[in-house]
Amino acid sequence: MPVKVTETAARRIDQIIAEHGFEASTMKLRVGVKGGGCSGFNYTLDLTEVQKDSDEAWHFTYSRIPTVSTAELGNDASQSGGGTATATATDGTFTVTVVCDPKSYLYLNGTEIDYKDEIMGSGFVFNNPNSTSTCGCGSSFSA
Repeated sequence: MPVKVTETAARRIDQIIAEHGFEASTMKLRVGVKGGGCSGFNYTLDLTEVQKDSDEAWHFTYSRIPTVSTAELGNDASQSGGGTATATATDGTFTVTVVCDPKSYLYLNGTEIDYKDEIMGSGFVFNNPNSTSTCGCGSSFSA
């Protein structure tokens, strides 16, 4: 099973790549685990241009601007001109490529990476079906 990236996380990754002036077409999100942390393993995330032959890789493509129909916008939009129109992405699409080394993949198989932006803080969140317990901060786990 792939290591998945939610649309929210993918948009944040795309934003980080743009903020740092990286070439979006060459950047990859490297995910992994390393020993340590409260629960035994720490998650790692890194933007890289390097993909090794032994890495697992997955590609997730999203629209830069979500498609929204006037029916979803409410009655005001549909009453003004009749019919339904669909907004299309003017900037096209973007792709997030996730790479993972084989050893980390043993622990991350089927994991979903999300991004939360809440009052108490923001950051990437790992929803890992292989973890038996996690620490309070969510950055380490045991398998």
